[in-house]
Amino acid sequence: MRPIHGDTWRKSSHSNPNGNCVEVATVGPRKTALRDSQSPGGPELAYPHAELVVFLHSLKTETLTTASDG
Repeated sequence: MRPIHGDTWRKSSHSNPNGNCVEVATVGPRKTALRDSQSPGGPELAYPHAELVVFLHSLKTETLTTASDG
């Protein structure tokens, strides 16, 4: 994935006021990228939008399982 620059990044609506923020950007029609707002030149993680929606839903509903959960 090529680096994402410019004003396509926005702070997550769930970021807190003390500076610990996640920024998000839309990458094409089907992916969402994430990065640490305190390190904008650092790594960017991109996920298919549908998978990110499922992941966030599992966090909200506390249904996230890990590999060790079997």
